[in-house]
Amino acid sequence: MASDINSLTDMEKLYLVDVILRDLDRPDPEIDSIWADEARKRWNAYKSGKIQSVSYRDVMSKYKR
Repeated sequence: MASDINSLTDMEKLYLVDVILRDLDRPDPEIDSIWADEARKRWNAYKSGKIQSVSYRDVMSKYKR
């Protein structure tokens, strides 16, 4: 299989990568449900004052070094 891929043009390789990524990126209802529950919990905690938000600027300054 690797030798077949090596014989492809760059555009054909990009197409192949795109097809593979689209196949792997299918929605998973169980994971979507888990994330939705987590988002609701975080939003409720934020609204009730149990957690605080961090500004975009603070987050970006932490990782821009």
